[in-house]
Amino acid sequence: MGDLSQVPPEFLTALGALRRAKCRPELRLEEIPAPTRLAPFAVSLAADVVCSGPQPTDGTFHGPVGQVLPQAQELATGRFILLYDPEGSDVWNGNFRIVTYIRAELEPDMGNDQMLGSVAWAWLVDALQEHGARYSSAGGTATRILSESYGTLAGRSDAIDIELRASWTPDGADVQSHLEAWSDMVCTFAGLPPLPDGVSPLPRRRLN
Repeated sequence: MGDLSQVPPEFLTALGALRRAKCRPELRLEEIPAPTRLAPFAVSLAADVVCSGPQPTDGTFHGPVGQVLPQAQELATGRFILLYDPEGSDVWNGNFRIVTYIRAELEPDMGNDQMLGSVAWAWLVDALQEHGARYSSAGGTATRILSESYGTLAGRSDAIDIELRASWTPDGADVQSHLEAWSDMVCTFAGLPPLPDGVSPLPRRRLN
């Protein structure tokens, strides 16, 4: 952020709340350059869930990722951006806005499953509720991306990615629970949770 003496106290409070967030140890979280055109003040975090080596199938991981994985296997990636405008925004319905992105690769045969987007969005809503993160004006899109290989790459298997882009307005500067909820979402996309009761996991791609 540079010279913090020019930063509004409310945004400093929000930055402190982010630092207090308790995220899962499987999540690699780091600050990255924030966008400069979306709001006068912003902070951006990048998250990755990466398997760094073979893992035992002892229940630590759930679902298909419980198999032995190759080294440096990326399971999911995401971005968490907190925007702040001291003047407020009619579009945001507040002074703060959280903008997020999560992407993970799934099994190719799940590409035609019309429920994928609904599952992804439902997990966002349930994660925020589970962490007691109060918000308003939520919106987002879930996208399935099919990657097919040809020519010299024709031997590669088709791949299906699921992307969730979502934003919402937190109820004030205490955004700790919002980052914790979002970090759990990234792990859910990676296939790592246990999940709350009644929440369906996103089907992971098969890892050979």
